[in-house]
This record gives sequence, C-alpha cells and structure tokens, in this order.
Amino acid sequence: MIIIGKVYKYGDFINTDVLYPGKYLNITDPQEMKLHALEGLDSEFVKNFKPGGIIVAGKFFGCGSSREQAATALKYAGVGAVVAESFARIYFRNAINQGLPIVVCPKVSEFVNNGDEIKIDLKAGILDNLTQKKSLKFTPLPEFIMGILLSGGLIPYLKAKKSYAERV
Repeated sequence: MIIIGKVYKYGDFINTDVLYPGKYLNITDPQEMKLHALEGLDSEFVKNFKPGGIIVAGKFFGCGSSREQAATALKYAGVGAVVAESFARIYFRNAINQGLPIVVCPKVSEFVNNGDEIKIDLKAGILDNLTQKKSLKFTPLPEFIMGILLSGGLIPYLKAKKSYAERV
C-alpha cells in the first residue's frame, strides 16, 4: 500500500478536542463530521485541505479523550494518512478501526516541511520526501493491521472474514 500526498504539518500533543471539538459529538453523519475536522486547531483546514493530503505531526498525536470521531472526521475529510512521531494508543487503534492509515515515524517532524510531497510505502516501511529527495525508515504495520486498512476498516474486515468463513 503506497500513499502519496502533500504534507499538512502540525506540532506535538494534538489532542482529540482540537481534532474534532466536543460540541459536534452529537453529529453521526460522517459527511457532516468531516466539515469540522481539525476545527479546534486550524479553522481553515477543511477549506484549504486537498483530499489525499497527509497530516504529519510530532509527539503524542490524538491524546485526550477516546472519541473515535477524531479519526472518523479525518478519514471522511479525505486524509490519506497520519504520520507522527508517536500516538496516543486509543487514537492509534481508533484510526486503524476506521480504516485511516497511521504511521509511527520517529523524527518525521524534522524530516518534512509543510507543503512537501511525500510517499509512504506502508509495507516496506519507507517514507520518501519527494520534495527534498530523501528517505526515512519506519517500522511497517503488521500484516493483520494492513488487512484492516485494505478492507476500509475493522467492520468491513470482519464482515469479509465472516462471509469467507460461511463459504468454507
């Protein structure tokens, strides 16, 4: 799985309250949720973001509450992947469950600039900065997590496994 996109760079400790503000938690339609992605941090994000773009951040991305909407809003806004130096565990798993590619990549915030174009090879564990013509390695995601991402999230993954099991 290879993802190529423009970098939208943010800092450390980006919490779920700014990824998806609590005042919108009553919204359940993903198409409406995406309109509020990153609203608490960057009020122009949805207006300026181009689908397929990649969010790059520093340490402990997704800290705060366990709201899965923080990952769902980014997925439906068209975010191609989130790459950070580290993630809050619950956010990491929420992103995987929603089918949002997520990469732990130490030193990535020093490696890219806002607006750079990057290429992520999830299977090989290589992040190429196409703008600066340099590469950085990261630990690839396990095969079962890749299966969840390729299925579009945990629910489609489990449905496909159930369907296969019923046919066998």
